[in-house]
Amino acid sequence: MEQQQQQDRLILLSKREIEKMRQAGQLAAQLLDHLAPLVKPGVSTLELDEEAERWTQARGAKSAPLGYEGPVMPFPKSICTSVNEVVCHGIPSADQVLQDGDIINIDVTPILDGYHGDTSRTFFVGEPSPLARQLVNVTKESMWRGIRAVQPGGRIGDIGAAIQEYAEAQGFSVVRDFVGHGVHRVFHTAPQVPHYGVRGKGKKLRPGMVFTIEPMINVGTYEVEVLSDGWTALTADRQLSAQFEHTIVVTKEGVEVLTLAPAQVPA
Repeated sequence: MEQQQQQDRLILLSKREIEKMRQAGQLAAQLLDHLAPLVKPGVSTLELDEEAERWTQARGAKSAPLGYEGPVMPFPKSICTSVNEVVCHGIPSADQVLQDGDIINIDVTPILDGYHGDTSRTFFVGEPSPLARQLVNVTKESMWRGIRAVQPGGRIGDIGAAIQEYAEAQGFSVVRDFVGHGVHRVFHTAPQVPHYGVRGKGKKLRPGMVFTIEPMINVGTYEVEVLSDGWTALTADRQLSAQFEHTIVVTKEGVEVLTLAPAQVPA
């Protein structure tokens, strides 16, 4: 009960805590930068996982997903690798070898000094189809539209509305079953941040709030199916899905992206 109350309680972070989150966020961004050149045909998702774990340990950090409790079993690997029709929480495997034309979302969350840096990107494997390229580009822009909707005094619903309006106008659908979330010393906490919604609705955005914005956008239906492992979520119609994720902090001036890599330029 106490753990659940901790997860449900909205906490505004201090300047010191935000700096800790900034450091963890930068580590997460650097990890994705490190993995990016390894994403190519013939590489297994297990190889990506093992390299991520080696890199993370070498920097004195821990992988939050590894051993994270789930409804069926703890998550068995250090990163999530979601390929093609996998919406999220794909489990790395030696049997899953990347093929030319695949898309893969890599979701990483290193813990540095007790704070979680949570971010993900969808990568092309070789040469993607025009549809896959369009989906990934729309998903990335959807995330940025959600981020740009953040301002002190605004509402959680402003974020989801910005994402939903854009993604659906491009002919895609927004996953409902998984949402963004508060994150700091706790991996998943308040507030919940749906990627669909109505402007002016939901919790008020206040400086010091830290949470993820991580839309999952599908080619077909927004409905998903979770496999018996309790983790792997696939599109119900087995069409492609993509995702991008950043951790942000609401500031007095607007918003800061804590997981932005130096080479990344906000859209």
